[in-house]
Amino acid sequence: MRLRILKDLWIRHTFRILLLLTLSMVVFIGIGLFIKSLPLLKDQNLFTILSGSTWSPLKGQFGFLPFITGTVSVTLIALVIAAPLCLLSSIYLVEYASALLKKTVLPLINVLAAIPPVLYGVWGILFVVPLISNYIGPIFGSPNAGYSILSGGIVLAVMIFPIMISIMVEVLETIPPDLKAASLSLGATRWETIQKVILKKARPGIIAAIVLATSRAFGETIAVLMVCGNIPQIPKSLFDAGYPIPALIANNFGEMMSIPHYDAALMFAALLLLTIIFLFNLISRLILNKLEEKA
Repeated sequence: MRLRILKDLWIRHTFRILLLLTLSMVVFIGIGLFIKSLPLLKDQNLFTILSGSTWSPLKGQFGFLPFITGTVSVTLIALVIAAPLCLLSSIYLVEYASALLKKTVLPLINVLAAIPPVLYGVWGILFVVPLISNYIGPIFGSPNAGYSILSGGIVLAVMIFPIMISIMVEVLETIPPDLKAASLSLGATRWETIQKVILKKARPGIIAAIVLATSRAFGETIAVLMVCGNIPQIPKSLFDAGYPIPALIANNFGEMMSIPHYDAALMFAALLLLTIIFLFNLISRLILNKLEEKA
């Protein structure tokens, strides 16, 4: 009996240590990036770095505002496109689609998640960029606007479709059938039941799906890099080129490291991206907790 108790204690403490090591990896990554960023932070004011709009490493100017706005703009465009489409698609698959259609479509959606990002980028160059440049842009008085944050947002929206739809479908399937039956028995239509009962009950899970998809969108690199234009400027319209932070790191890491503070600036870009994702998830978690308390 004592041996079994000791074995149980050993396993519990071992798992606890492994859990702490897993969680500490994020802390170690943050500390490492911060240490590598110190040369830049010691040389320039943090507010100047974050609010500056000029990126000229040769002149020692490292303004990150264009990259922050580029990252946020592309991600928001992707969410505006993806969230409604994924929610409506998930509702249809769970509430209206036949079992055969559901079994056929869901595996195909999961296949999209396995496609390498570079293929999405190639698709964006061959289809999305010409579509915007030749047809959509001229309508709004912006010809030759193919490589833009709108292109990046569309490609990114398609990339986050699989994870968002998969989670939303799972969330909607967890709604107890008794709730639906009770609503329908009171005379509500199926759409009224979806609006008043199912979506209200599934709201925390739906928001969690959007949060997870957004976290992935923030860090997406190759596909967005190929279609955004990669010009360090603050986008003033959907048809302006942008330069997200992941694209900045991927494009420049390993090059021109002889320039003073250039490597520190790229490490600060990585630290900034980590901070944005962490704060976004923290705020989202607080909102979800409030919604769960109300539910």
